[in-house]
Amino acid sequence: MASSNSQSLSLVSKCTVFPETKSSLGPLKTLRLRPPMLSAHYIQKGLLFTRPHIPVPSLLSLLKSSLSTTLSLFPPLAGRLTTDSSGHVFIACNDAPEPTSSMPPPPAFPSSTFLSPVHVPDFVKEFFDLDRTVSYDGHFLPILAVQVTELVDGIFIGCAVNHAVTDGTSFWNFFNTFAEVCRGARRISQVPDFRRESVLISPAVLRFPDGSPEVTFSLNAPLRERIFSFSRESILNLKHEVNDNAKLSDHEMDVAVCASLASGDEGEEVTGGEEDDVSDGGEHQAPGRPEARFHCTSGTLFRVYRLTRRQGRWGCRGLRWCAEQLNKSVVAYDDAAVKRVIEDWESDPKCFPLGNFDGAILTMGSSPRFPMYDNNFGWGRPMAIRSGRAANKFDGKISAFPGREGGGSADLEVLLAPETMAGLESDPEFMQYVSGH
Repeated sequence: MASSNSQSLSLVSKCTVFPETKSSLGPLKTLRLRPPMLSAHYIQKGLLFTRPHIPVPSLLSLLKSSLSTTLSLFPPLAGRLTTDSSGHVFIACNDAPEPTSSMPPPPAFPSSTFLSPVHVPDFVKEFFDLDRTVSYDGHFLPILAVQVTELVDGIFIGCAVNHAVTDGTSFWNFFNTFAEVCRGARRISQVPDFRRESVLISPAVLRFPDGSPEVTFSLNAPLRERIFSFSRESILNLKHEVNDNAKLSDHEMDVAVCASLASGDEGEEVTGGEEDDVSDGGEHQAPGRPEARFHCTSGTLFRVYRLTRRQGRWGCRGLRWCAEQLNKSVVAYDDAAVKRVIEDWESDPKCFPLGNFDGAILTMGSSPRFPMYDNNFGWGRPMAIRSGRAANKFDGKISAFPGREGGGSADLEVLLAPETMAGLESDPEFMQYVSGH
């Protein structure tokens, strides 16, 4: 085993895993990608488990065998991106090998080391492969990489997946299938569906005259990252505060969460007409559209809800006012708005500009409705969820996870500039809903 210390990890082993059976799908030219996400980093999400009661070599062998079987069910994840002569990017299901690696534990490195601190420690970034890899690089790099990190009292399984190929729904469908295969399930609960039957799938072509695209936000900006936990009771109280105890839809609950953060904004006072953007990158259909689950790639859209601060800060108006303004924008995002977004994008195709360009943007990602804690590899439910350093993280990025206790609880992974995080943490209206602060 390679040497390591308390601040870093060392690679013990690395291997490639082939699908158990060859793909019969061939080049999936009809499997349109999410072209606006070609400039986004790979998704990096992982799960912490208690240490299984089997030797580590046997554990790794089991995981590699299970991954091989799972890749046979998800052949696009064992492929590569390719661009045809017309400029369309698609997936070649060529059964390419996918890398897996394992890491040893530093001395006295228990799981509590990164569960206990208020802010997420920097070394969590080392639990993932393909760090800072842009999705366009799937032309010559794997679509998927899995890393297993051994801790003193547990293991962490981290997956990095190309964001132009997968959305949150398909990512967690893969992760759950991987777990089901590992624990010996005789039947897969959710078979992947590769049909593309969405009006959101566009034939437009993205051009990259200067080579591969780059991310549109700073990779070196100082950020603080914290997990804010909300119990079911706290969320019910939040619902009552913003909506007079009326029943909120799932989408409106996202609005309430955004509003609670926006109302805690301690940025500079605004007296003009500066606009604040709240981008929703979650895997939801627009209001008024039937629910559609695509279990490989998805045609979901990013939505930007633009609000204007005319006088003073949002926080001066209070939580209810923020929620009302956001909800108005959500309601306005109907079928006609969806069509306008598609038409505008097709007339001028471009990658989605992630980032906080003027310090007035909140971006919501992931969803507390994803089955993250349903992943049971055979040694119990996960203890925690974490994401990697390069999981499209920038000032104002928020990712929503389900709470481990279930029952409607939720966790928010929040990234903010240090001074903004300090302001949020000192805001009593927001912190009263946070568990264990």
